[in-house]
Amino acid sequence: MSEAPAAPRPASADRAPQPDLGLLVTPPRARTGWRVLPARVAAMCTVELQKLRHDRTELYTRAIQPALWLLIFGETFTRIKAIPTGDIPYLDYLAPGIIAQSAMFIAIFYGIMIIWERDAGILTKLLVTPTPRAALITGKAFAAGVKALIQALVVVVIAALLGVAMTWNPLRLLGVAVAVVLGSAFFSCLSMTIAGIVLTRDRLMGIGQAITMPLFFGSNALYPVAVMPGWLQAISKINPLSYQVDALRGLLLGTPSQLPLDFGVLTVAAALGVTSASSLLPRLAR
Repeated sequence: MSEAPAAPRPASADRAPQPDLGLLVTPPRARTGWRVLPARVAAMCTVELQKLRHDRTELYTRAIQPALWLLIFGETFTRIKAIPTGDIPYLDYLAPGIIAQSAMFIAIFYGIMIIWERDAGILTKLLVTPTPRAALITGKAFAAGVKALIQALVVVVIAALLGVAMTWNPLRLLGVAVAVVLGSAFFSCLSMTIAGIVLTRDRLMGIGQAITMPLFFGSNALYPVAVMPGWLQAISKINPLSYQVDALRGLLLGTPSQLPLDFGVLTVAAALGVTSASSLLPRLAR
């Protein structure tokens, strides 16, 4: 008995388009080189800032010190007129310096965080990813800058309540934000560089406490460079904090400043800081 003839296939099935499996077989070309760097930096910066969602205590406690500088030191020295600041009230002169100081104090201990990540095994996992070391450091540096911006906003609000005459020009405020971020990036990279050398939190804490006050008092944050002794003027000229304060003072108060030089020095300092911290990063993970 012969088999029954097979049923004819529908005409629509014969003309059905075949799926293109090219995308399933060949993966898309990965971004390489400089094109991947901004995305990795942004990712690392976002990861760092997400930590603020779990604990904002640091932001609240660090707002106390700049408030005391403005309320006590600034108000007192404004009354006694002990420091010559020309036609500018001393409280106005002091406010940009306190913004720079509070940003530096946040960034200068940033190396402690990276040592903690080393001890927790997080840093080793980050280093085995394709993310460039410079992107890791840059992301952390700019996260420190964003934290410093929040601190700077607190100082600006306190200064405004005390009657400090500051500009509210959006372009100048944008320049203030850039100066704060660049300065914080340098000091956080300096901290991470020291962490790559000393390798322990206790040593880093000791060195950080030893250099913060000389950096602060060896700048123009509290008094003009002209009233300093000669040796302190020389230190002030190589201190990045002096250029940050000069930029903030010129932008917020309109005092004479060298903004191209200030931003140039801050940019170069931040770039050198990223380079040095990146070169020492593998040493931390050993």
